[in-house]
Amino acid sequence: MTMTKPVCIITGVGPGTGSALARRFSRDYHVALLARSEKRIPKLQAELPDASAHICDVTQEKQVSETVAKITRDHGAPAIAIHNAVGGAFGNFLEVDPAALETNFKVNTMGLLYLARAVAPAMINAESGAIVATGNTSAYRGVENYAGFAPSKAAERILAESMARHLGPKGVHVAFLMIDAVINVPWARKMFQDKPEEFFAQPTTIADEIWHICHQPRSAWSFNYELRPYGEKW
Repeated sequence: MTMTKPVCIITGVGPGTGSALARRFSRDYHVALLARSEKRIPKLQAELPDASAHICDVTQEKQVSETVAKITRDHGAPAIAIHNAVGGAFGNFLEVDPAALETNFKVNTMGLLYLARAVAPAMINAESGAIVATGNTSAYRGVENYAGFAPSKAAERILAESMARHLGPKGVHVAFLMIDAVINVPWARKMFQDKPEEFFAQPTTIADEIWHICHQPRSAWSFNYELRPYGEKW
């Protein structure tokens, strides 16, 4: 098989960051678009010059491993994997449905584990590659009404750090991106109608930064990477 482009896998491809990542990386990579809903990705696949769409529930280890195996057979072993899938539920610990937290843990933490286990062996053999997980401030603090969300994102970050310590010396870069912002997507614009344009983080600029992380020189790799609009209070 002759490959014209390296392969980048992106999970959680929706209308915001996921689509922006697909468009950014498709300039130089074959992008494998993973989403749980078949409604999300065929149109994007048709728009991009070199992309494949894959229906995959990241909470299911077998689905993830089989999807990565198919991508590898058809297009080559992934050089980059971006875990952008996210599950969230809000409420304090007395209000939140425990099942919702369990589901979010499966999406955020176990999804990263399954993806990394599927792509890492080939990256280790190649002594190169990048795995990036996207997150937010919930990965660092337990806000009162984020009891159904924050624990799973914190666990995702710690898992990524453990992966980074194991894979870094083998030539594989692992990073965790914390997005401290409201991302400019339709539902957020509707919720924050009174906010100015600069209040929102733009998916295209987030995608540019993830591109940068994935292509950092080996002498200056980052792990914890933070993004926020200039006016964000922190």
